[in-house]
Amino acid sequence: MTYKMKSADTRILVIDDETSMGEFMKIMLGKEGYKVTFETSAQHALQNFSESQSDARKRYDLMITDLMMPEMSGLDLLTKAQKIDPDIDVIVMTAFGSIDTAVEALKKGAHDYVTKPFKVEEIKIAIKKAVENKRIKKENISLKETIKTGFDSFIGNSPSIVKIKKHAAKAASSDVTVLITGESGTGKEVLARAIHAESRRANGPFLSINSAALPETLLESELFGHVKGSFTGAVKDKTGLFNAAAGGTFFLDEIGETSPTIQAKLLRALEEREVTPVGATKAIPVDVRLITATNAGLQEMVDQGTFRSDLYYRLNVFSLHIPPLRERIEDIEILAGYFIKRHCARMKIDELSFSEDAVGALKSYGWPGNVRQLENMLERTLMLTKGSVIEIDDLPEDILKAIESKPSLIQNITRKISVSPDLETVEKAYIHYVLYQTDWNKSKAAKILGIDLSTLYRKMDRYSIPKKP
Repeated sequence: MTYKMKSADTRILVIDDETSMGEFMKIMLGKEGYKVTFETSAQHALQNFSESQSDARKRYDLMITDLMMPEMSGLDLLTKAQKIDPDIDVIVMTAFGSIDTAVEALKKGAHDYVTKPFKVEEIKIAIKKAVENKRIKKENISLKETIKTGFDSFIGNSPSIVKIKKHAAKAASSDVTVLITGESGTGKEVLARAIHAESRRANGPFLSINSAALPETLLESELFGHVKGSFTGAVKDKTGLFNAAAGGTFFLDEIGETSPTIQAKLLRALEEREVTPVGATKAIPVDVRLITATNAGLQEMVDQGTFRSDLYYRLNVFSLHIPPLRERIEDIEILAGYFIKRHCARMKIDELSFSEDAVGALKSYGWPGNVRQLENMLERTLMLTKGSVIEIDDLPEDILKAIESKPSLIQNITRKISVSPDLETVEKAYIHYVLYQTDWNKSKAAKILGIDLSTLYRKMDRYSIPKKP
């Protein structure tokens, strides 16, 4: 499944008013595995080319044309073909005495030229280069489509995600400290990077660290730096991340895991806009925007006395909460499609699609690891799927078992729906489905449905949906 334009997949249009030359090219290139069409008329060739480029199954990848032809020159054919398809690669054939014309063709966009009479290996090499050029173009286009910046990188169209993006855009317009909360794997760092990319600090660095990944002594050194000799192993001065991120954004993940000592120094950094490296006696000014994140309940930690209240209030100037994936089911298919497209481009394989059953299974699963788990699962599935469509049986066994173990509530509802249900029946089934997915949490269900809580209760009464099954 390697993403590589093979000769059997390459369609070539050859145009030459000399029948013998065209037939020779067709036979010779056909033996190489190329799909070759030969035309003696440039006018007919142009018509053929125009009709074929609108159909992906018939589209030509390469055109090889003689320059000197009676009814239309190769230069004119080149110009007209490029108007139809600007990406078409063209190799021109010319007699030895017409090199200037060939050079002119190159200036007009031809990929290469060969002089008649040419050696067989010469034309083969020119074609291989053109095919490789086409492959690289396709890869670049595919990669560009998968690279998203700013808030486009935070994938999702559910009401909750649209609202988050709207609020995050406001945060990006200032240097306000932002606290992002949410379960592990929901995309907190992705959102932080998006805020940075949309801020006035976008041209500055974006640095990040996970507080839970390092012991206190190492974390303090990483954050604030240290001076030579301040502790065993400090053989030279070290710049901390707060200073290294000057002019940009510093993202501190799992802020709830920091020790009281680190919390005190963070508070000073925010209040005084300066940090003191470990072992130093003089503070250093810092110019950095701080974004923090946690999957812990900081307010509860403040109430329990395990997190400083003054630091919490400094961090929580502007807060954004990312809901777990199970609470925004409508984003699952969008995310899955994005990840498949991105990883297919990275792995250089043809893009795969999902069967309806597979999509249904993805939406039915609870995703305890959230978006991160979805992406990792899809990357693994991508490597094991043999066909061009990801079927439900291609999904990991643990996910399928989890789905099978669920009560058949949704199946019972959908089984009662007729082949052509009316809108009320569909709405009732969908409300029932969302309530089930949120474990009958009415507030969460209302957010997913895009309606207020009172409207949800009215609809539940109207459709006789129980408050709790």
